[in-house]
Amino acid sequence: QVQLVESGGGLVLPGGSLRLSCRASGSIFSIKDMGYYRQAPGKERELVAVIPNIPVGGIINYSDSVKGRFTISRDNAKKTVYLQMDSLKSEDTAVYYCYADIWPTGGRRDDYWGQGTQVTVSS
Repeated sequence: QVQLVESGGGLVLPGGSLRLSCRASGSIFSIKDMGYYRQAPGKERELVAVIPNIPVGGIINYSDSVKGRFTISRDNAKKTVYLQMDSLKSEDTAVYYCYADIWPTGGRRDDYWGQGTQVTVSS
């Protein structure tokens, strides 16, 4: 069974940094896009950053609110995506969800989600 297991997150001061990781496990044929979404209390889930399997022209999709502060990367051999978050602000406080577009071995391509990890930016 395909799963996404997240790690990282926690409490950090404004201006600080955190690194999230998300590893896909199970019988996987291929992974297309990987990324992160977030959901703050009382708000809808929103895209943070998504990275294709092979970024064409180095283009990666970031939310305008995190551009220049967050960096997404992936290690395809480890089936892992990383989100480096720098210069964190209180408005970055949310539950962060890992996402991956996965084609399981012998199965149907589908969207998969991690369990979510809390990021709190507060003094």
